[in-house]
Amino acid sequence: MTDWISKVLNAIDEGQDQLLELCSQLIRYPSENPPGDSREISAFIIDYLKQAGVSTSIYPATEKMLNLVSTLTTAAENPTDKKLIFCGHTDVVPAGDLSRWDFDPFCGDIVDGYMLGRGASDMKAGLAGLIYAVALLSKLGVPLKGDLSLLIVPDEETGGHLGVPWVLERGLITGTAAVIAEPSGPLNPTIGQKGSCWFEFTVEGTPGHGSLSPVVGESAIVKAAKGIDALQRLWDIKPDIPEEVKEIIRISQDYVKQREEYGTVAYQVFDHVTVNIGTIQGGTKVNVVADRCTIQVDSRVPFGVDYRDVLDRARSLLLEAGIESEVKGFGFQGNANWTSPEEPVVSDLVESICEVSGEEAYGVLQWASSDARHFRTHNIPVLQYGPAELSTIHNFNEKAPVWQIIQCAKVYALTALKYLGVEEDTQR
Repeated sequence: MTDWISKVLNAIDEGQDQLLELCSQLIRYPSENPPGDSREISAFIIDYLKQAGVSTSIYPATEKMLNLVSTLTTAAENPTDKKLIFCGHTDVVPAGDLSRWDFDPFCGDIVDGYMLGRGASDMKAGLAGLIYAVALLSKLGVPLKGDLSLLIVPDEETGGHLGVPWVLERGLITGTAAVIAEPSGPLNPTIGQKGSCWFEFTVEGTPGHGSLSPVVGESAIVKAAKGIDALQRLWDIKPDIPEEVKEIIRISQDYVKQREEYGTVAYQVFDHVTVNIGTIQGGTKVNVVADRCTIQVDSRVPFGVDYRDVLDRARSLLLEAGIESEVKGFGFQGNANWTSPEEPVVSDLVESICEVSGEEAYGVLQWASSDARHFRTHNIPVLQYGPAELSTIHNFNEKAPVWQIIQCAKVYALTALKYLGVEEDTQR
């Protein structure tokens, strides 16, 4: 009888250098989004999987944005109806001002135990682990009792409209569960996210010569500033938190207090509406009273609050501040969502972390949003787990700990074995 768990985990230990080289190569493709072009990195991934005997179907959302689906179809004599999706994205946020990096953001080097480069944490290290795990299971011929699919999307960092929802809405992949390699804590996968409510409003003013302000003309920027101040009161919305999520919110708050850099204050965001004034665009010239100003706001919505109620409250607050303006939602729009810890894919992944790390693991909520919401919309239980140096995500000098890259690859592979099962006559 073959002990597939030991065989797979030993193979990952023996192939650590190949796993890390795969990660380095992915980082060396500057797949920044915007502008968004996944063709080169997709071609590399397709070839890598082909060498492991895994074929890939290509679904272009646009000429430059390619969605990839690779499936290990079960050949078991007694298959189950389980279908597990491993999901990752190839796009990364722009590197920004290169002078503020201590190294080439697309170097993919390993220094002092860290993988360096844009996307190391978000999420090419996790993506490498998924690809490596699928390729390894194929090369070893592990007789999984269900289908294992790898979904690699080109668009997540700008809203993801050309990625996961595009694929799911067209029925290009099906699953009974999913794992996304988004960054997380090494012992704490993310099993739920707050909702999102992005909106914008435009304030009109009356232009005039700058030398006569404020007695001549009416500045749209000054009016908008009053609106910005008023919108801070969105924080005061009281959520009607459902009973079934109160415990996971408490667990997540305790986790953040103990483990996050800003935990002593950040724990509050789990039961509040957050308000970030993301962009301000106004005025035409320094010596002209601004006739128009547009504000874009990123608001994150807790359990117990509907994002549409946030939009309504924003309109009311602006009116109270004397601003009559249309409040338009855009980008991320949706309510908080989660996957129960009782779902098999969650318990299997958490159990896998415990076995690989030798430490206690448990799921927590995330205050940001992700592609996970799209899987849940399609009734696919999902959670996120990936290697990361969390403080460097979307920051200069992004990096990820090498030990976490290896641990996550093991967890991915072990989760597939546990969730899908292995043909009985080959098990230990």
